Amino acid sequence: MTTRICLPWPDKRLRTKAEKVSEITDEIRVIWEDMVETMEAMPGVGLGAPQIGVMLRLAVVDGSRERGKAVKMANPEVLHASIELREHEEASPNLPGVSAKIKRPRAVTVRFMNEAGQIDRRDFVGVEATSVQHQIDHLNGQMYFDRLSKVRRDMLLRKAKKLSG
Repeated sequence: MTTRICLPWPDKRLRTKAEKVSEITDEIRVIWEDMVETMEAMPGVGLGAPQIGVMLRLAVVDGSRERGKAVKMANPEVLHASIELREHEEASPNLPGVSAKIKRPRAVTVRFMNEAGQIDRRDFVGVEATSVQHQIDHLNGQMYFDRLSKVRRDMLLRKAKKLSG
């Protein structure tokens, strides 16, 4: 397992839609393990493969208190989202030093291909629901700040640029 480097914003790969995964191979399992290690090193509650320059629809999410319970997903998609929204402070290792409050559905049902290569379905609530939606955004070439108004997004990006020097 290897901790991978997260691409710095504005790397164009962060704006590119990731490719679908057709089967779970040993190579995919290694990428997932590296993603979990990278997520733990941040520390974070999720990571999408494009964040480390791997342009595949792979994500990991672990919102457990004790850690070590990462859900590894290929081709995740939201099937159902709650009407009730939840506000959460979101950030990204691709744009360090800044964050923003984002409102997303409090709970989601997600379909994905699991480690065994089978189609799975799982309900995520709270921080894990926020994280899985955040990761799916990454797989679609979007960043959390795309959900802000233009004024707030511009302010956040200016602040990040100042911090990076």
